[in-house]
Amino acid sequence: MSAPHLPKVAGIDPEVPVSTHTPAPLTEVPGPPGAFIQDRLAGWVSDLTTLHELTERLAGTSTLDSALDELLQAGAALVGARRGLLVLEPANGEGPFAARGLGLTHAELGHLETVPRAATALGRALDGLPDTADGIANPDLLGEQDLDPRHRDVATRLGYAASYALPLASEAAGRLGAALWLYDEPAEPAQKQRHLAGLYARYATEHLARLVELERARADVAAVAEELLPRRLPRIPGVQLAARHRTGPRGGGDWYDALPLPDRTLGLAVGSVGGSGPSAMAAMGRLRASLRAYAVMEGEDPVAVLSDLELLLRLTEPARTATALFAYCEPAARKVVLAGAGHTPPLILGDRRCEYVETTLSAPLGMLACWEAPSVEFSPAPGETVLLYTDGLLRRTGDAMDRAFARLHSAAASVPKADRHDPAAVADRVLRTMLPDGLDRSDSTEDVVILAARFD
Repeated sequence: MSAPHLPKVAGIDPEVPVSTHTPAPLTEVPGPPGAFIQDRLAGWVSDLTTLHELTERLAGTSTLDSALDELLQAGAALVGARRGLLVLEPANGEGPFAARGLGLTHAELGHLETVPRAATALGRALDGLPDTADGIANPDLLGEQDLDPRHRDVATRLGYAASYALPLASEAAGRLGAALWLYDEPAEPAQKQRHLAGLYARYATEHLARLVELERARADVAAVAEELLPRRLPRIPGVQLAARHRTGPRGGGDWYDALPLPDRTLGLAVGSVGGSGPSAMAAMGRLRASLRAYAVMEGEDPVAVLSDLELLLRLTEPARTATALFAYCEPAARKVVLAGAGHTPPLILGDRRCEYVETTLSAPLGMLACWEAPSVEFSPAPGETVLLYTDGLLRRTGDAMDRAFARLHSAAASVPKADRHDPAAVADRVLRTMLPDGLDRSDSTEDVVILAARFD
């Protein structure tokens, strides 16, 4: 006899046994998924804010050196390192080339340079090997069995145990160099740190590429300007000469000259052509060449030399103005006759005096229908130095002209007596005092010229 069938109920199969297990009560309610997402978003916002601040600081750098320093410091903060090394080595070989250290002395940089290039992550990144695109981490250098012995020795001496290298390259700029950061203990950057450092490095590469092109342009301008000026100063008995010259980033028209004349006399000249760029540089070259010709013909009369120069400038370049000063020197007699056209007065420095030469006021060349001004004659004492200069030296100080003149006088007077026998030392000391930030500041468009003549 078969068992009776259970009655069917809608939705329930009576042949399927019903479980008698009662599930445990729900004691913990999971948090909403939005909390996790908010934490992730907060982390992303923090990372992007940090990256934005670092790129803003880098964008504020206007020189290659300051950009390299900023890149090293920012990269160290992103990957959690304390020291670093950056090598600028454009793949096209055109330069500029540079090596910058962070937390490393010059001696320590020298030790790192003794390591074979192929044995370091930095060398592989510089050579553009395929495995370097996303950075090279050496989390435990001293634990690597195949580490180059020289590399092991330098790492032990300098006290670093790990490194991380990133190439500085992009499709547009090509390979510019590489950066390496050093850890004191075995370590490596986390994936998020690598990602941020990679983003920063790509932006930094584009910024460096612009500064590299600007540096190359400045170097080309400086090279052209130097070719338009004397390659060497003449040797004349009784006088020692020294010159210092820097061209502004756009190229300017400041110049100097020293040329031997008959009977062991000497012509000294400084001048400045209005404007900047290739046009001003070309005009400067023409003006200097013309003055040399006039000086050979009638150098004993500086007024005649500048009058001829004025006529030439008015006929050939009527829209151009220029300042100039020409001095005819007889070293044996210690006699100087000079004339100036709108130019700054020379400065005499000796053991007993430091003063400006009193010159007559006159307009620059090209501003009058006929230029002529009286000449001035003076006699330097034995051992005194006459400084000729352009107004770019005064303008680079950022002071008003009267204060700049006072500053130049003070700078010359402060030259130690032990250095006054050397005109080069005098010129260098004056420049360091007048421009403590150096001659190569990129935020100044002014040329600088100093021509120093010491009479025996």
